[in-house]
Amino acid sequence: MCHTEPSLPAATAGELAPPDRADAPAPLVRGEPIEVSEGVFVIPDNRVPIVPNVGIVVGEHAALVIDTGIGARNGEYVLEQARRLAGGRRLFLTLTHFHPEHGFGAHAFKGAATIVYNAAQRAELHRKGAAYADMFRGLSPAVAAELDGVHFVDPEVTYTGEAEVDLGGRKVLLREVGPAHTVGDQVVLVDDRVLFGGDLLENRMFPIAPYFPPHDTDVDADRWITVLDQLLALAPAVVVPGHGEVSDATLIRDVRDYLDHVRTETTRLRDRGTTEDEAAEKIGDSARSRWSTWEHPEWTSFAVRAFYNGHSAA
Repeated sequence: MCHTEPSLPAATAGELAPPDRADAPAPLVRGEPIEVSEGVFVIPDNRVPIVPNVGIVVGEHAALVIDTGIGARNGEYVLEQARRLAGGRRLFLTLTHFHPEHGFGAHAFKGAATIVYNAAQRAELHRKGAAYADMFRGLSPAVAAELDGVHFVDPEVTYTGEAEVDLGGRKVLLREVGPAHTVGDQVVLVDDRVLFGGDLLENRMFPIAPYFPPHDTDVDADRWITVLDQLLALAPAVVVPGHGEVSDATLIRDVRDYLDHVRTETTRLRDRGTTEDEAAEKIGDSARSRWSTWEHPEWTSFAVRAFYNGHSAA
């Protein structure tokens, strides 16, 4: 896959860029897979920034990998763990969304697994992948090192709406739910009881709203809340967030309540004539107080700005 669009430049006045992660440890997927339901495993992120929770679902005849980590080293590690659990079974790979820490290790799976994306994910990767790689290289030398030599691969299978992956004895549902956190958001539902939510959900972390005008404003914060209501209706027993510990459906409600609070307060302040910067500061302070055990409160200002500008993805 070739990309010719320019990279996202460093932020200047009036622009937003991701928070600095220069002091974070190397973003490595490590540790033994943990079985969270029968035949459903998670390699936990261990609360390391820019490391996702990685899923491996094993059936009678095949196994599905969900997310790869950032770069070849992480992709190869995840592939090694998947092969160990699959024991010679056929492998599939899918992503919750296109962001680098979730999918930029996919090239390690080329030729080793059948890669499945939804059509919006594929289009978003084509349109933004190279720019996001450049942006993430600027986060820290450790992140840049993991992105060395990254190249993008097309999926063998694309779908729109929903797709079932038959692993033998169990079918896994892939459901396109974007735009929300990204245009191509996807959730993965295993046996109607285990939900992989990607970065629609974070556990004890403020959700990441990637609102980076003018470079990327495709986060649809209003629809994100709608999607979380839909996920609550599924009543999953096990919920795997993009980052943070595995939980249950209460996590969906917690994130939904936070986003609804930000939306309500942003609308109230905006309608009173409060500036965007003032609203971000006020709501950031209240969020830190109300969700005092959550990490990375800097992300609240990005969510405020997305709601303040009434943005919905096209």
